[in-house]
Amino acid sequence: MSAPRLAHRLDGIPPTIFSRMSALAASTGSVNLGQGFPDVDGPPEAIAHAVAALEGGANQYAPGIGVPALRQAIARHQQRHYGLELDPDTEVVVTTGCTEAVAAALLGLVDPGDEIVVLEPYYDSYVAMIQMAGGVRRPVTLRAPDYRLDLDELRTAVTPRTRFVLLNSPHNPTGTVLNRAELQAVAELAIEHDLVVITDEVYEHLVFDEHAHVPIATLPGMAERTLSLSSAGKSYSFTGWKVGWATGPAALVGALLAAKQWLTFTSGSPLQPAVAHALDELPDFPRELAADLQERRDLLCAGLDAAGLAVRVPEGTYFATTDVRALGWDDGLAFCLALPERAGVVAIPAQVFYDHQEEGRHLVRWAFCKERPVIAEAMRRLSAAELRA
Repeated sequence: MSAPRLAHRLDGIPPTIFSRMSALAASTGSVNLGQGFPDVDGPPEAIAHAVAALEGGANQYAPGIGVPALRQAIARHQQRHYGLELDPDTEVVVTTGCTEAVAAALLGLVDPGDEIVVLEPYYDSYVAMIQMAGGVRRPVTLRAPDYRLDLDELRTAVTPRTRFVLLNSPHNPTGTVLNRAELQAVAELAIEHDLVVITDEVYEHLVFDEHAHVPIATLPGMAERTLSLSSAGKSYSFTGWKVGWATGPAALVGALLAAKQWLTFTSGSPLQPAVAHALDELPDFPRELAADLQERRDLLCAGLDAAGLAVRVPEGTYFATTDVRALGWDDGLAFCLALPERAGVVAIPAQVFYDHQEEGRHLVRWAFCKERPVIAEAMRRLSAAELRA
């Protein structure tokens, strides 16, 4: 037998940076401010419901579309927060986290050669799944230091072959929350060119200061052409549960489900009722979490600034971005690989999230979804280290 080889659909797609940097943190005993997972679990009441479901026999396959209680709770969540009316039987599907929702949406909707406008920097699974689906990405760059959407660049990115916009707001990794004017420009372009918008809104409730998340599906003419994706992982601090969802018109949800049935089919049977309980009975938890995260954001940003790193204070998400050139580094990856030995801290080089790598070569992403003592220790280590190139 000839040596096995990687399928060509995976050519050029490197292993995810998160595995590499988390392994580096573990092997060096460094404080991990790289991967975005919290140190503390979500509400105990939701955990108790998961335990009760386990003990009560919810241990076999759930329906592929998701248990009815959770689909109904998701529909109520969308109505309560955004005024979106959904049929839980045809316009809601439960997924194995938002990562699977993105994968199934692209595999279920994109034909080879279809162009997808995507904001860069981008969550790395977008690139992998667009390529696996045979799509062609058309990146529009959110440029440092403000990371706002350039509307002229957005319009230029659309060609006769463009079929989709893959949107992410609140945006990982920049922390930008797209404002209503930016979203309206996307909406107008989508309507003009008959585009479907796939929108990743996992950080929908984790916004700070005066900023507000506006789902693009709520804008005029957009509900019928938007597939909205989210999850309980970020809003309820259960990233390991991997319970996500997609909502939107039945045709778009059905296309996603047609692909999803051949991925996981279903997962998390005892976790789905617990997430339903959290959405219905613990609606204040995400708001309280956001207020707490805002304080931790400020702690991190103050420490990064004191260490000589020019930091952009994010409007939402778990992450802040710094420019490392002030410390003499032109390459964020080199900085991040040297950081564990120099300071005992791990962060993520942002350049891996760009097609146009020069736009992000000097940028580094830091997670503040950690407990205050962890952030404080990381900042102490940075302040005591020699960080200059």
